[in-house]
Amino acid sequence: MGTKLADQEQATRVVDRLLEAYPESTISLTYSNRLELLIAVMLSAQCTDERVNAVTETLFEKYSSAEAFANADQDELADDIYGITFHNNKSGYIISATTTIVEEHDGAVPDTMSELTDLSGVGRKTANVVLQHGHDIVEGIVVDTHVQRISRRLGLTENERPERIEEDLMELVPESHWQQYTHLLIDHGRAVCTARNPSCEDCVLEDLCPSSKLDHDVDLAANDPW
Repeated sequence: MGTKLADQEQATRVVDRLLEAYPESTISLTYSNRLELLIAVMLSAQCTDERVNAVTETLFEKYSSAEAFANADQDELADDIYGITFHNNKSGYIISATTTIVEEHDGAVPDTMSELTDLSGVGRKTANVVLQHGHDIVEGIVVDTHVQRISRRLGLTENERPERIEEDLMELVPESHWQQYTHLLIDHGRAVCTARNPSCEDCVLEDLCPSSKLDHDVDLAANDPW
């Protein structure tokens, strides 16, 4: 990797281009309050947002408060979220987390990283999403699989663990774009820079990307009219 300044300039160019390519980029989970956001993000771990939204459409009608989730029968809740990856485990996490919210936070979703990550099933990634979109507090960058994959491909980090990747990105990405960076890379990862077969020929970042599959010399020769 180059100097820190060069990497910062690279990150800024990445954000600028993706903002132009995906001007409407935002969170794709459906929720109407902080509790629903928390539950939706917990369910989204290793599961598509589309599947989560389909399940929560009826889930949030049945369980309308932290108390309702905390008092739920775990087997019944597991059935209610059937189709979600690891639904049995997540039902237990949800009941435990909402019990803590009821007993220690008067039923309100807490607004600090430490209090959120103390909840069962809530790691830093989930806590960052809840802080950013539920409390308008941005103190980090959400590192999901798209952010992890594309940031490494772009040479913005060489780390593999999300916590270390977040630390690297926070030094490079302008703080004003920490929240949007995640959504931009998610959209780009779904549309172009997929895990198995990225469409480098369609990528607005191709000329910036050290992982591009394209042979620039061959491309230039093929396009040379002489």
